[in-house]
Amino acid sequence: MQVTRELFDDVMVPNYAPSAIIPVRGQGSRVWDQNDKEYIDFAGGIAVNCLGHCHPALVQALTEQGQKLWHLSNVMTNEPALRLAKKLTDLTFADKVYFANSGAEANEAALKLARRWALDVHGQHKSQIISFSKSFHGRTFFTVTVGGQAAYSDGFGPKPGDIAHANYNDLASVEALISNNTCAVMLEPLQGEGGIISPDPDFIKGVRALCDKHNALMIFDEVQTGVGRTGAMYAYQDLGVTPDILTSAKALGGGFPIGAMLTTTEIAKHLKVGTHGSTYGGNPLACAVAEAVIDVVSHNDVLAGVMEREQLLRDGLVRINEKYNVFAEIRGKGLLLGAALNDTYKGQAKAILTAAAEHGLMCLIAGADVVRFTPSLVIPIADIEQGLARFEQAVAQVVKG
Repeated sequence: MQVTRELFDDVMVPNYAPSAIIPVRGQGSRVWDQNDKEYIDFAGGIAVNCLGHCHPALVQALTEQGQKLWHLSNVMTNEPALRLAKKLTDLTFADKVYFANSGAEANEAALKLARRWALDVHGQHKSQIISFSKSFHGRTFFTVTVGGQAAYSDGFGPKPGDIAHANYNDLASVEALISNNTCAVMLEPLQGEGGIISPDPDFIKGVRALCDKHNALMIFDEVQTGVGRTGAMYAYQDLGVTPDILTSAKALGGGFPIGAMLTTTEIAKHLKVGTHGSTYGGNPLACAVAEAVIDVVSHNDVLAGVMEREQLLRDGLVRINEKYNVFAEIRGKGLLLGAALNDTYKGQAKAILTAAAEHGLMCLIAGADVVRFTPSLVIPIADIEQGLARFEQAVAQVVKG
């Protein structure tokens, strides 16, 4: 069978509009398409491929577990799931872990747990969930409604209720909404899809204090920021606050689908037997791969290397900007960076992304005005330098029109 981009239009639901490029293999931070054209990968599958493509430790974990046991169901537990849960609790504030298949499912579990906890401990009046405009928490109907982008949640009929949206980095807007009827405040410790917006330290600490004052749970969506992306194992560890519930996915499996919700024993007890579940959640294959990811990423040299690579990428983007004057600022932390376009080039992030691909570089956007970079945490320095050179060619192409 000949596989072409046209086949997509014939057989796939049209909710995506993928580019003409069909990658067929990857190694480290490089990818090759059907025509054997090579790309440097600054996209990382949207912050997923945290160790690049086909990392030996992950290939080994997948291959070994693939010869042993793939799936059981949660009628029984399994060794990889228990080892992974122990490693996650050792590395974080959490005592307990729930496994799912994705970030959306981890967030769904977090929101259901928050509602169940509030109902059990405080009563029916305590059901309000506060999140933030421009936030993104997944595509299930509950998570997409909590997410602060109406374009993703409109058009599907009545939405789940008692959800309010404040403005990120605006503590007064949270204060205006929060009350003793609030069960949880959900936020990203660095907004991803919303444009790579870093949190103001006083804002994050202020939200924590408001949650404490009103007996509301603080939920950190670390789907994009977690597993070393910002230079800490989880972003909360650099912010001086501890959430009550944390969600993790994307990089957790390094490219294999897995999600996790982490919380304390006291909160976790409200998801008692039968209240929530997942057919594949915690299956041995996913957990074996994720365990290998955690073993590699939690090394101090890998986390220190993230900060070193951030500096190289930032410096390179600043140099390109000195030449072409297209960016208003370089935002973000670690290897979750956004180059925000200035007024002259507003709305042209997609044009830069397309030009980058022509020059052999894969990058991302975060809205119409921000070019986003989420490369492998262990991307070789030479690949960063060469990738920046290719990105500069793309910027020059867009500038010259």
